[in-house]
Amino acid sequence: MTDAPLICTVAIELSRARWVIGALPPKGTKVSVGAVRGGDTERLMEHFNKIEARLTREFGQAVEIKVCFEAGYDGFWLARFLLDRGIDIYVLDPSSFLISRSGRRTKTDRIDVEAMTFTLRAYLAGDPRVCRVVPVPTPEVEDAKRISRERTRLASERTRHVNRIRGLLALHGIRNIKGLWGGERRAQLDSLVTGDGRLLGRYFKAEITREFERLHLVLDQIKALEAELRDTLLDPASPFPDWAKVATLTKLAGIGELSATLLVAEVFQRQYSSRRHLASYLGLAPTPYASGEVQRDQGISKAGNKPVRTLLVEIA
Repeated sequence: MTDAPLICTVAIELSRARWVIGALPPKGTKVSVGAVRGGDTERLMEHFNKIEARLTREFGQAVEIKVCFEAGYDGFWLARFLLDRGIDIYVLDPSSFLISRSGRRTKTDRIDVEAMTFTLRAYLAGDPRVCRVVPVPTPEVEDAKRISRERTRLASERTRHVNRIRGLLALHGIRNIKGLWGGERRAQLDSLVTGDGRLLGRYFKAEITREFERLHLVLDQIKALEAELRDTLLDPASPFPDWAKVATLTKLAGIGELSATLLVAEVFQRQYSSRRHLASYLGLAPTPYASGEVQRDQGISKAGNKPVRTLLVEIA
């Protein structure tokens, strides 16, 4: 009977300058730490091969490596890169780690990578409480989210420009201006006077003009994005995943093409084990408080997907 392969847990602490790599041997308690230049995947694979070959010689049998890193700035491209090369990868949610609350926490890349190796070992041993593993999305699913993320960012920029224009006008006693959303703003600016009856100053007028130009650039981009979303619904060969779900959602009262696309891209691409799991992802699950005879909910956690939660409130 062939012995089951031993497991070496490996953690990567990612940063722009360098990647710190920690390896915890099977049944070992000391983590060996190395580093490669940030983004150097060739050196990373060489490091993994050396770890696997060295441990196989030491233990006299096959040793598999299981790799983990924190979800963050680098996204999921590295996870897909390693999966394509046959390496088991676990992307960990850093906010789910159990940490000591006794005093100020010491933090270095070496300490973090050592802690992750032990965390992954405990998780693989069957303890799901030590961390939460983030599912690695497919490139198509991740690409579809760019539509909703860009639309949210553009809407925020639009609000910022509108508030800036109104704030600048209020400084000079101008409460309203026609053409805020249209192209007749230039004619309005030429005839505007301040609250005390003066013409607009040269530099003030130039600043307002440039702010209007930025606003209308954002408005044009929003229109182009919404047109692209409509094309997604009309084209059965669209690369957008699960476009049929978008068409189904638009049949519900109160949900338009834009809202349906955002919901499918952000929510309906995932699997949920229960209603509470879905509410937790959206940040709508209540936070329980139970101590002694006191038992109550402290309101929703707001720890989930903020753009989708905002969208659902608007739809409601």
